[in-house]
Amino acid sequence: MDLIRYGSRGTNVQYVQLALYRYGNSNLAIDGIFGAQTQEAVRTFQSQNGLSPDGVVGPKTMEKFMPLLRGYAVHTVRSGDTFYTLSQDYQTDLGGILRANPTKDPDHLQIGDKVFIPYAFPLVPHNVNYSYFLTACIIEGLSVRYPFLKTGSIGKSVMGRPLAYLCIGKGEKEICYNASHHANEWLTTPVLLTFAEEYLEACALNEEFGGKSAKTLFSEYSLYLVPLVNPDGVDLVTGILNAGGYYNYAKHISEQYSNIPFPSGWKANIEGVDLNLQYPAGWEEAKRIKEEQGFYKPAPRDFVGKAPLTTPESIAMYKFTQAKNFRLTLSYHSQGELIYWKYADYEPERSKEIADYFGEVSGYTVALTPYNSSFAGYKDWFIQNYNRPGYTIEIGTGQSPLPLAQFPEIYKKNFGILLGGMTQM
Repeated sequence: MDLIRYGSRGTNVQYVQLALYRYGNSNLAIDGIFGAQTQEAVRTFQSQNGLSPDGVVGPKTMEKFMPLLRGYAVHTVRSGDTFYTLSQDYQTDLGGILRANPTKDPDHLQIGDKVFIPYAFPLVPHNVNYSYFLTACIIEGLSVRYPFLKTGSIGKSVMGRPLAYLCIGKGEKEICYNASHHANEWLTTPVLLTFAEEYLEACALNEEFGGKSAKTLFSEYSLYLVPLVNPDGVDLVTGILNAGGYYNYAKHISEQYSNIPFPSGWKANIEGVDLNLQYPAGWEEAKRIKEEQGFYKPAPRDFVGKAPLTTPESIAMYKFTQAKNFRLTLSYHSQGELIYWKYADYEPERSKEIADYFGEVSGYTVALTPYNSSFAGYKDWFIQNYNRPGYTIEIGTGQSPLPLAQFPEIYKKNFGILLGGMTQM
């Protein structure tokens, strides 16, 4: 990793500030600017963690920050340790430690054993830009906090990043939600991850979740979440990817479309193919439309590719869906506060009824997709192939990438949709 120091700016600085905030610097602004206050907080952290207090975040300091970003520490048991004393030492919840270590006998801890210590703070942040790195940290942390969470990969991106999925529940009714097909729509990723964290906590505590029994939902449904379909593109937009061959190739593509800001206007995968125009549902018509609009080669958005299913990300979603038995899918995009529910003349049973319910609980408008955007999307292919309800949910208002300040209101409006995706089936 590059050194992060005084004068640095960007998403990586936000992650440093997030770790410092969680460490106890509650007055530290998470603004992505490495100024004097951040530098002093880094120096204090280094002094208290056995590092040279130079105020520069290099590999050793970042390694010490990682537990704060993953949301847990790994403790080696010493003489006299109990889960209770560890909860006091780490200022965290005893119940969280018990849940994270289901195979350990709390009355007979063995010296030298490794135990997980989840920290008390919520894991999914709402005040930093997202990336492949942060998403991976969150999923790892959720897996430790809630060992009943199932995780895996549906495939890999162009750059070889695993495309992670989470599965909550063990029921026969399979549901799938996905986010960030489009790079500059990355605010959809924390929407799914926040819902996952809240649902997992309700399951762990055997509480109600949105007025429903979490235990009952867990037993009846298997909820699959693919929170980051386009990790390479998201890293480009949020500034994590800012040098090297892939970056240079994307920048070269962007220079041929001077009317699209770079990188904020980038929707495609890192090779310039729009992933939500890659599915075999009217792909030829999508190709015709987009070429008439000037997108006939790799572009920051709207290039359909040379054929359907030629990108590893769309192929992964396609094969993952084929391998499951999803009764309903939600594809999260931004923006417009809209719910698109139909493809061509297909109208799966109850699809409009469920769309109207989503509109009622969210305040979003239930709409038909405009013709020029009506083809080759994941939702379109799912409806066409399975004749089951599939929806595109367009969160927020304004221009993507949406500002983080919109997140609380977006999540509030979408909670009922996310819960209803299960309960309405």
